[in-house]
Amino acid sequence: MHIVIVGYGRVGARTARVLDEEGHDVVVVDNDHAKVERAESTGLTVVEGDGSNPEVLARAGVEDADAVGAITGDPKLNFEICMEAKGMGECRTVMRVSEDFHDEIYDEFERAVDEIIYPERLGAGAAKTAMLGGDFNAIGELTERLQLVSVSVGDGAPILGTRVNDLTLEGGRVYAHGHDREPLTIPLPGTTVEVGDRLAVLAETERVDDVRGALLGTD
Repeated sequence: MHIVIVGYGRVGARTARVLDEEGHDVVVVDNDHAKVERAESTGLTVVEGDGSNPEVLARAGVEDADAVGAITGDPKLNFEICMEAKGMGECRTVMRVSEDFHDEIYDEFERAVDEIIYPERLGAGAAKTAMLGGDFNAIGELTERLQLVSVSVGDGAPILGTRVNDLTLEGGRVYAHGHDREPLTIPLPGTTVEVGDRLAVLAETERVDDVRGALLGTD
């Protein structure tokens, strides 16, 4: 897959490295020359410039990209990047946000992009687990054969009304569920899937599209 990562900070650098190690065609975009040099030193393809500038995104190959990750530390900039990318091609858009948003702003972001990520929330979970003596290395040690993905259930999904614990997938397994914007948790036996729910799935890399189709439908 051709993937463009805008923002080579802590989160963007790690994301780009993991995707590159898995064999994806990764292009990094950043306007900080020091970060550009750091990314180039790892062997990544880099475009220096403002990621919200259509000309810069065009140089990164956004028109033909499968996905664009706007992972800078500025959520508003990330939103602009995703909107520019959507206007240039048919790529999947992923933006990084913080959690200090009013509901209406968050809802606007959620409607406009394909996926929203919260690195700070994941980092807090790791810290809490480590301090309580748990092992949080499982996610960090996923190999190229497995991917941790999340999906949002829309109207017409074939799994609506199905109990979460009854969902069976070839090549994947649902391990957490959340109604609407509630936190993801291990589902209770009687929990059923409703419109707006989110599911976290561990899937074989080569079966991710199949798993997504089985959960959401092919449209």
